Amino acid sequence: MQPAIINIFEKAARKAGKILTRDFGEIENLQIHSKSIGDFVTNADLKVEKNLLETLKYYYPDYTYISEEAGEIKGDENIIIIDPIDGTSNFIHGIPHVSIVIAKISNDEITEGIIYNPILNEFFWSSKGKGAWCNNKRLRVSNRSILSDCLIGTGLPFGKRTYNNYLAEIDQILKSTAGIRRLGSAALDLAYVAAGKLDGFWEKDINLWDISSGVLMVKEAGGKTSRVNGENWSIESREILASNNKIHEDLEKKLSLL
Repeated sequence: MQPAIINIFEKAARKAGKILTRDFGEIENLQIHSKSIGDFVTNADLKVEKNLLETLKYYYPDYTYISEEAGEIKGDENIIIIDPIDGTSNFIHGIPHVSIVIAKISNDEITEGIIYNPILNEFFWSSKGKGAWCNNKRLRVSNRSILSDCLIGTGLPFGKRTYNNYLAEIDQILKSTAGIRRLGSAALDLAYVAAGKLDGFWEKDINLWDISSGVLMVKEAGGKTSRVNGENWSIESREILASNNKIHEDLEKKLSLL
């Protein structure tokens, strides 16, 4: 049974998801603004965010809210993180790998989270100690332990976000695995690790709203998360390495050889 807060998150996400679904593929009706090279915001992002905030603030008026477009709305020590559309570039181009992300943080720990792809009707949720789920199906990470059998997700830097050695990282993983996938929504990539579709995922220079729910989801599905170098992940971290646990050390080693 879903906890009450997950029910509220689902209500908010499904309501806002109708806006996202309606605007999906309607590029001629989208107002698109570029924040930087490859980093876009559309009027759909803003409408979805406004709708999410209206619903969530009705139930939790005193919470602090941190959202990608609206920034921080100060309240009490409870924090709700929102990404109205993770995968905006996919959304603009009519690629159905997009998601709405909502997570709750208490005492610097992610305790609840949802990732919702309204285009494909995939509703992922997790709550601390209650597992990870998609459309009422319990999720478990994959059981693969040999790196060469594994499919790994990543996010490629673009514009000014490039960093030293990222091509070398890709080279190390490509040479050691069954392949790399760059799908364009870190939230869904982490949900796919939790679901066993991907065996691992890493990305650097990433925001908390992109990965908050996914970090909890991977843990609740039996996986492991850390920083890319293997150090403990925290909500202050700007990078993530997630896996099915069995290949985590191997991935760390490959990515730390640089």
